[in-house]
Amino acid sequence: MTDSSERKVVLVTGATGFIGANVARRLVSDGHYVHLLVRKKTNQLPWRITEINDRVKLDFYTPSEPDSIDRIFAEVKPKWVFHLAAHGAYSWQKDKVQILESNYILTSRLLEAAVEHGSESLINTGTSSEYGQKDHAPKEDEPLNPVSYYAATKAGATHLCRYIAGAHNINMPTLRLYSCFGPYEQPNRLITNLVACGLEGRWPALVNQDCAHDFVYVEDVVDAYILAAKRQLSQNCDPGAIYNVGTGVQTTLKEVVRIAAPLMNIEAKPTFGSMPNRSWDAEVWVCDHARITRELGWRPQHNFETGLKKMVDWYRQSSHLHSMYKDHLQLA
Repeated sequence: MTDSSERKVVLVTGATGFIGANVARRLVSDGHYVHLLVRKKTNQLPWRITEINDRVKLDFYTPSEPDSIDRIFAEVKPKWVFHLAAHGAYSWQKDKVQILESNYILTSRLLEAAVEHGSESLINTGTSSEYGQKDHAPKEDEPLNPVSYYAATKAGATHLCRYIAGAHNINMPTLRLYSCFGPYEQPNRLITNLVACGLEGRWPALVNQDCAHDFVYVEDVVDAYILAAKRQLSQNCDPGAIYNVGTGVQTTLKEVVRIAAPLMNIEAKPTFGSMPNRSWDAEVWVCDHARITRELGWRPQHNFETGLKKMVDWYRQSSHLHSMYKDHLQLA
């Protein structure tokens, strides 16, 4: 629990999503006054925040009404803003209008409102997809090569944050996240399918065994958000700094299977290639987190195996969610 003198009024976007819900839960646990900015008629699943509904305030905005963001900021006066709302990260999210609105236009309105109403920090959520496919771990200042509409809009939002942060000297860093996983992750994703199937002794559909990711556990990602919000600007500090958030270790799908099999007592043999690779799948996808370690003192506390163990434990204790996860399985 945070000391009362350190409690903040906080606004979180994207809290009905996977990472946003975990950020909101941490903020509630720490004793902050938490407001969730929620899109009216949202299609997101509300199940992630039902357990904290009585400890947060929901503020609804309408994308077609730009003034709704300013009105909410005027009423709430948030000191910290965590911007996790996004669209297009999943293969089935293809609406370009909503991708642009969620990833760029909403970001622009949040930045303007944060400046106007005196917010201390706005933490923007970026993605490693801004880099495009690389054969190495890119540093934050490396030229970007987004290869999707989603990644391009996120890259644009990152540049906008850097400009506004520098122009007004406000703490507005961007966290470029790698492959986050953990409790409340979206159904129909690799790790959620793996756990739901694995505890029944089966394997989900799998792409090529050499496909690699830098899997970072969600608790570590939440730590990065909190540290970024607390960052104090100094004379030589970049107000719009970009930080890669990943473990620095990539794990191939073959290694994922090797770790998961004994953990969940899966005796069946996996069938690699039982689903086609996606356009963004690659054999090299790994993070260089030297900057966030050097400047904010952040280090991942979990490797893939320890994170997977925690997620399996969470899933076992969340029987009320099993039917939902199983309904979205992709089987081999």
